[in-house]
Amino acid sequence: MASETSSSPKILLAKPGLVAGGPVTGKFSRGGAADDEAAQLRSRLPSVASLNLLSDSWDFHIDRFLPFLTENTDFTVIGVIGPSGAGKSTIMNEIYGFDSTSPGMLPPFSTQSEETRAMARHCSTGIEPRPVFSASVLAEMMRPDGSSTISVITGESLSAELAHEIMNIQLAILLASICHVVLVVSDGVHDDSMWHLMLTADLLKHGIPDPSLPASSLSQSSNLGLEKDYKVPEREEYMATPVFVHSKLHDQDFTPKNVVQLRRALLQYFKASSFAREHTGSKPGEQNTSHMDSGMLNMHAIPFKQKEENPRARHESYISALWKLRDQILSMKPPSFTRPVSEREWLKNSVKIWEQIKSSPTILDYCRTLQHSGMFRR
Repeated sequence: MASETSSSPKILLAKPGLVAGGPVTGKFSRGGAADDEAAQLRSRLPSVASLNLLSDSWDFHIDRFLPFLTENTDFTVIGVIGPSGAGKSTIMNEIYGFDSTSPGMLPPFSTQSEETRAMARHCSTGIEPRPVFSASVLAEMMRPDGSSTISVITGESLSAELAHEIMNIQLAILLASICHVVLVVSDGVHDDSMWHLMLTADLLKHGIPDPSLPASSLSQSSNLGLEKDYKVPEREEYMATPVFVHSKLHDQDFTPKNVVQLRRALLQYFKASSFAREHTGSKPGEQNTSHMDSGMLNMHAIPFKQKEENPRARHESYISALWKLRDQILSMKPPSFTRPVSEREWLKNSVKIWEQIKSSPTILDYCRTLQHSGMFRR
């Protein structure tokens, strides 16, 4: 699953057989009568590579996905969020195992073309690698009077700019709530807008449990969430593991000194957040920055893709950096949900979590604060 800030999430069907419309094969095969039956059902469905989780009206899709999901409990949900053109689709295609050298093969996630870039448009939508902070997304959701065509908060009429800002925050909170790993992709070395977005998501993610809880309790929590004094017990609080990726770094930025400084800045920025929570169970903010292990927050730097690799370059190549990121993601042991949950349960409970996020009193208060700040039109 991936998402551009300001676009909706998408499910990556990381099963080669599914993309071809045939049975699940290779290392993704699970076996068993139930899976055979599911495979037969999938074979009758149209071929797909990826599907949007969220509709244009900001509602959760579910019926399209259920036929592809099983009762399997051994799976990992990977989310991606970042601005347009930062490389989200490229990273997801690499994790998927897409071979761009195979003739006639289309990637499961479409990458930005020169035409798309020239027209200042985004090439993905929904929860798929849809971009955040995207001017083209904002243009699509703006009415002539400046109001938003999408209702992002229940019962609230917002300007398109403010709705766009809240959408980005809601997507970040959703991915942090229902994924095991979230790739936070930034364009270049100087852009810290994604850091700010994730820190805001951490600040506003209150009372949102993980998707392993029964749908009935999540529904009850959603109703209780309207009361300001409601809090989810601490044991139910959950946060996906973030992996910060800075892509398209130029040679002058890709020096060992600059990369070390970037890591230190990242640790300093998130030292008081849930993302910096140590495995020992320390609360955010308790760590001394000088003693914070640089491995506590995962960060990857990917150089700008050149038409021809420079043999004199003092840093690893674009392909090598991309492969290293892929290998780490696929070998990670991310945090587990509160209890084992099947793929189908995960999807159904994620719908309830999305309803909680859209009706969150904490996000509503933050939205009203922004509305009265003078930063956004009314």
